[in-house]
Amino acid sequence: MVPKIIKLILCVLILGYAGYQFYDENIGNGIFYTLIAGFVILIYFKNEFIFFAFLRLRKEDFEGTKRWLNKIKNPKSALVKKQQGYYNYLNGLIASQTNLTQAEKFFRTALKLGLSMAHDKAMAKMSLAGILLQKRRKREATALLSEAKKLDKYGMLKDQIRLMQQQMKRI
Repeated sequence: MVPKIIKLILCVLILGYAGYQFYDENIGNGIFYTLIAGFVILIYFKNEFIFFAFLRLRKEDFEGTKRWLNKIKNPKSALVKKQQGYYNYLNGLIASQTNLTQAEKFFRTALKLGLSMAHDKAMAKMSLAGILLQKRRKREATALLSEAKKLDKYGMLKDQIRLMQQQMKRI
């Protein structure tokens, strides 16, 4: 894992060399180095390990997801704020299979740090509401579920939210 400051320094150096290539009238090389710099900027904002962890999660391979997340040694210094949010979000999804208290902590941290997509925020709030519902904290769960419903603009979580609301009526 390359620290984020090194990624920025590398990007500046590559862009500087691309500028030199343009100055030296090697336009093709300049364009190529500019594209490489763009790729470095991309992996600065979209961490490659989190990307691979999401791919493992899509296949419902929680062990593989955990292995990719474990490759990130120090998330506070290696990841930007949104990436830290997704790191905690993925850890919360994994922990929700075994340890609800730990999963609650991960989801709260993910929501505090921020998630980019409204669907991810809705999913995190719905998962957190489910955990709170199992802990018999109905008032907090109801508030989180209504927030998740507002964030679910495309109705992708509609059935899960309706099922959770029916379960709340039993408690």
